[in-house]
Amino acid sequence: MRDLDERSIALRKKIVDIMAASRCGHIRSAFSCLEIVRVLYDDILQPDDKFILSKGHGCLAQYVMLADKGYITQDDLFKFCQDGALLGGHPTAKIPGVHVATGSLGHGLPIGIGFALAGYRTFVLMGDGECNEGSVWEAAMCASKHKLSNLTVIIDYNEQQSYGTTHEVLELELFMDKWKAFGFGSFEIDGHNIEELKFYLQDAPEGNPNPFALICHTIKGKGIKLTEQEMRWHYKSGITDAEIKSLYEGLNA
Repeated sequence: MRDLDERSIALRKKIVDIMAASRCGHIRSAFSCLEIVRVLYDDILQPDDKFILSKGHGCLAQYVMLADKGYITQDDLFKFCQDGALLGGHPTAKIPGVHVATGSLGHGLPIGIGFALAGYRTFVLMGDGECNEGSVWEAAMCASKHKLSNLTVIIDYNEQQSYGTTHEVLELELFMDKWKAFGFGSFEIDGHNIEELKFYLQDAPEGNPNPFALICHTIKGKGIKLTEQEMRWHYKSGITDAEIKSLYEGLNA
């Protein structure tokens, strides 16, 4: 895995800042997909494109990028998960720049297929554990049948779920072979490598007669050793001052 650059570290610090205010959040899930979301918003998405964060619990990664691009305010960020706030623990369509509510896993890809059938260039980011859902594979068959070359599926393959590894919960391998068998053009890359992400996402739908699946190998909680190693950080509420201090120290390290 490539080391993180200054922008990736700064975005992670912003997420820790938000959690210092809210004392809750899915930090590991946000950190694992942050480079993917960053590249989409920085380099890939055009005004008419559709992006669906199907693994909605990783929303802090999307929220910091929405604020970075001016869709929402810094004030919105720091009211995360407070009463009456715009931003909750999963994205909703009331948030500027968000097309659909997500978080009920397995639904993002079927919705994305609807957008793609309507002619939109569509990107759907899913978790690997989410691929346990049967609706994912029903949707994959539909996308292949309709040869949706304007559909790109991105899988955050961090190999962990809320209570165990993907291999313990429900084995996915041979994972890329599955997507190929369902009619997708497929590649595996380092999901924290900015240049690889740009390379494969810039031209993914172009000249490809089939939908495209990009399997991104990531580290859950990437960027802070504490969150990388501790599964109990999948979701945290009631975060203490000492824990916040540890997160900042981990980023600085």
